[in-house]
Amino acid sequence: MIRHIVLFRIKPEFKAEIPALVQNFYTMKGRVEGLVDLEAGADILGSERSYDIALVCTFADRAAFDAYQTHPLHQPIRKRMHEVRESSVACDFNV
Repeated sequence: MIRHIVLFRIKPEFKAEIPALVQNFYTMKGRVEGLVDLEAGADILGSERSYDIALVCTFADRAAFDAYQTHPLHQPIRKRMHEVRESSVACDFNV
């Protein structure tokens, strides 16, 4: 299995959208083949080192993770996150 973790820092002008952005991720749960689990949430601490949103996905295998990158349900979410993010970091690893 592959674990995919992404942290997003959102631009100030889009901070009010954070709850909706988190909910957008959940529209993929149970609808993308090979996506075994998905969790997303907004930061609750607001510390200097905090990111605004965390996304944690688990994929059945590398093929499922690769297919997710171009999946039709993922594309509009990915596009929107690129528009609203100030920065992001990711880590992908075998579980």
